Amino acid sequence: MSVAKKEYKRITVKSLVDMKKRGEKISMLTAYDYSMAKIMDGAGIDAILVGDSASNVMAGYETTLPMTLDHMIYHATSVVNAISRSLVVVDLPFGTYQSDPKEALRSSIRIMKESGAHAIKLEGGKEIKESIKRILNAGIPVMGHLGLTPQSIYKFGTYTVRAKDDEEAEKLKSDAKLLEKLGCFAVVLEKVPAKLAKEVAESISIPVIGIGAGNGCDGQVLVVHDMLGMTKEFNPRFLRRYLDLYSEMTGAFQRYAEDVKSGDFPSEEEQY
Repeated sequence: MSVAKKEYKRITVKSLVDMKKRGEKISMLTAYDYSMAKIMDGAGIDAILVGDSASNVMAGYETTLPMTLDHMIYHATSVVNAISRSLVVVDLPFGTYQSDPKEALRSSIRIMKESGAHAIKLEGGKEIKESIKRILNAGIPVMGHLGLTPQSIYKFGTYTVRAKDDEEAEKLKSDAKLLEKLGCFAVVLEKVPAKLAKEVAESISIPVIGIGAGNGCDGQVLVVHDMLGMTKEFNPRFLRRYLDLYSEMTGAFQRYAEDVKSGDFPSEEEQY
């Protein structure tokens, strides 16, 4: 059953929790620059994730691990400068929170102060409990991330679906409830069985945002370059491409090059 969409002047962490209570699904996309974020914000996207996936789609690295705190602050600042409505969440990059709660807090404070973002996201459950507690105690909103956690890719050794066996599924459910208890305002579930994700979403009061986790989640997130069809090689089952910008942009670039070489551009009307 569809639920009437409430118009928000500004989306806050409380807005997302209220949306879950009403049964209104949450839309979330990644963004890394001013121009893309401005279009998303104007289109009514509820939340924008400044993801460490910038490592892949913006810088061409194989994993998310090379992203630094300075990189994330740069991208986050560009996004925050563009938005007037969307909630902006920023990934804490690999190495800035896993082992030292004090460093986790320092990293989070830098992101919030220097970029103007509204919340941070970090990967993991029980093992990073102390870092989450310290960040929350400072008044910084935290979004969790469970299931496939790309910063741990070398530990997993594969990007395959997580929590298919009972032991890992039980840990995921336990971690989700722990994140809720600690005070996280939402949690991302990445690449887990749809049945499990739905069970988790129904068992906790905070929103569950899925990516490759089925339609039983309270919202969805995708990497913008993937859903716009700017990437060709990445073809997971969960990805729906809403445009084929790779082909569209290739054609535009080719036409431009041809027009320049032929002397057709600029025309008389395009000169001063």
